[in-house]
Parts: sequence; structure tokens; C-alpha cells
Amino acid sequence: QVQVVESGGGWVQPGGSLRLSCAISGSRFFSTYAMAWYRQAPGKSRELVGSITSDGITNYADSVKGRFTISRENTENMVHLQMDSLKPEDTAVYYCNRLNLRSSFAWGEGTQVTVAS
Repeated sequence: QVQVVESGGGWVQPGGSLRLSCAISGSRFFSTYAMAWYRQAPGKSRELVGSITSDGITNYADSVKGRFTISRENTENMVHLQMDSLKPEDTAVYYCNRLNLRSSFAWGEGTQVTVAS
């Protein structure tokens, strides 16, 4: 059973930074999967924030491009999301999972990010 645990969220003022982490346990083939970060704001559907391929190629939503950076540690089965220059509209619950949602892991609980003065 694959388990996904996100961490690192919290409250931050606009312009601040946070680093989220995602630990994947129970997956033998993590290093071969393209992974992604998603977020869901109150009253909105879940959206793709960005992704990283097995060999480290990243892609980002236009709304976070230039501010967010995804990285991965294949030996540790971890994915990270460095978020800089945060805006109030970045407030959401953040999740990680496979980029291919047809073969997704069970969703974790996510980690809450709140950007407010």
C-alpha cells in the first residue's frame, strides 16, 4: 500500500516563502514516475501546480511560473515544492501525486498553505 504524506505548510505573509515536502512510502518504482504537486483552494476544484519527470524535467502552471520550484530525491522517495514570492491567491491545500492521475496513488491529507497579512 503506497502512502503519501505532505508536510511543510503553514501561514506566511505575502512575499514570503515556504518549502513543502512529500514522502512516498511503499512504492518500489517511485523513481520512474513523473510526479506533480496539486492544490485546492476553498470552493474551487483541484488544480495542477507543476510536475517533474523521472529525470528532473519540470513544468509549471502559468500562475506559479518563476516563483515555485519542484525537485525530487529519488533515493529518498521524496518530492519538494519551494514556493517563493507567495501571494494570497496561493492559499490552498497542497497535495502531491503522480502526474498521471489514471494511475494515481491514494491521495494524502495534503498540507494547508495560508498566505495572508
